[in-house]
Amino acid sequence: MISPELRAEIRRLHFAEHWKVGTIAEALHVHHETVRLAIATEPARQALYRPSQLDPFLPLIRDTLAQYPRLRATRLHEMLKSRGYPGSAVQVRRLVRILRPAATPTAYLRLRTLKGEQAQVDWGAFGTLRIGRGTRPLSGFVMVLSYSRAIHAVFTLDQTLESFVRGHVEAFQTFQGVVRTILYDNLKSAVLARQGSAIHFHPRLLELAGHYHFAPRPCAPARGNEKGKVERQIQYLRHAFFAARAFRDLDDLHAQFRTWRDTIAHQRRHPDHPDQTVAEVLAEEQPVLLPLPAHPFETALVRAVSVGKTPYVRFDRNLYTVPHAYVQRTVTILADATTVRVVDGPTELARHVRSFGTADVIEDAAHLEALRAAKTAAGSATSRDRLQHAVPISVTLLEQYVLRGDTAHVAARRLLGLLDDYGPQELQAAIEDALARGALGPGAVAHILEQRRRRRGRRPPVRMILSDRSAVRDLDVPAHALETYDALSRPDPSDADD
Repeated sequence: MISPELRAEIRRLHFAEHWKVGTIAEALHVHHETVRLAIATEPARQALYRPSQLDPFLPLIRDTLAQYPRLRATRLHEMLKSRGYPGSAVQVRRLVRILRPAATPTAYLRLRTLKGEQAQVDWGAFGTLRIGRGTRPLSGFVMVLSYSRAIHAVFTLDQTLESFVRGHVEAFQTFQGVVRTILYDNLKSAVLARQGSAIHFHPRLLELAGHYHFAPRPCAPARGNEKGKVERQIQYLRHAFFAARAFRDLDDLHAQFRTWRDTIAHQRRHPDHPDQTVAEVLAEEQPVLLPLPAHPFETALVRAVSVGKTPYVRFDRNLYTVPHAYVQRTVTILADATTVRVVDGPTELARHVRSFGTADVIEDAAHLEALRAAKTAAGSATSRDRLQHAVPISVTLLEQYVLRGDTAHVAARRLLGLLDDYGPQELQAAIEDALARGALGPGAVAHILEQRRRRRGRRPPVRMILSDRSAVRDLDVPAHALETYDALSRPDPSDADD
């Protein structure tokens, strides 16, 4: 079996150049019978179509594709299987590729807008950004004025509703005005639900529109040409600005974008006005934009959160401290791009620099110090209550400590140790003696207790330090008779006989 190329060359040399069979065989290094066979036979024609298991189903496939030209081959395969087709979806896919009706090209009118009439908004993806121990998606909010092609972008580490609203506010301030209509894709930040011409806009977007007096408009489904200006600007931004660009953080990226926008993007020739730049057309458009309101729209995120047993609230993968008095309570978080505030009604409880890392713990030293002080005071108060209940005269002694400028909880802890060693009666008498002598230090009370012990000939106290385990502390040891031990100290009568 020879290749079609070699067979064609043999026939050319024989019929066109009139070479002999032997000459052709020697020149092409093939057998002379191969040359004769190539000369004697006509080229074999391959059949255009071979019998297939799909033959009985061809009318159904043609009719279905004529009615639903974009129907997927996998769905068509399921329909054929239910009708007895035993083959795989691969064969169906190959046949559908041949039989599917060619799509009729769609013609579009060139869309033109008036000055200040429309802007287009969309999100663009710009990869990921490593921050601390986590990774965040880097997104770009892009607004383009349809008439002047002026662009504004806000880079964010999320695509939340708050970032979406913040992008609008910053764009309006940059353009120094508001267009009358803003066109959106059917993204969830703008359109919550859509059924035909019935559109349910996000309430937060409607608040923004009411504040700046513009009308939100979603583009028709599957009609990307309606917002082609913003899509082309996102591609331009991705390739002309962001590609191969190094930056320290988002602030640095925004600073570089503003420089690039003013010196490059807005200095391009306008596509509809080649004799003017985008910046010049923007200067003509700005006077007809709607004026900005007296106050910008509030863009901070508002969220109710619960404080657990520790004085921390969790927000956006991180922990932030709050005053310890608000544990086990519900507070409100107000967060923007730089700051996280924790409030309780009109009262601001905490203010932190926002972290976009992962598993970061952002602490206010004052919150933790207040908690430590409260714990120490609580422990000291508990000690004083026990001491006062067992030895009432100790209150007078501790008051004298405070008046002298000493730390009461340290003295109370020392007196509690003496209470455990000597008992309440001895400590009461020793404190009365110390007050009478004017010796107010805990060491003086301990010295008096030791003197009283020696005069009575008692053994020194030995403190028993038991384990914190309840099985050891609650262990009940029954008392045993000690007569057997006394018998060991008595003299043995047999020793006397010896």
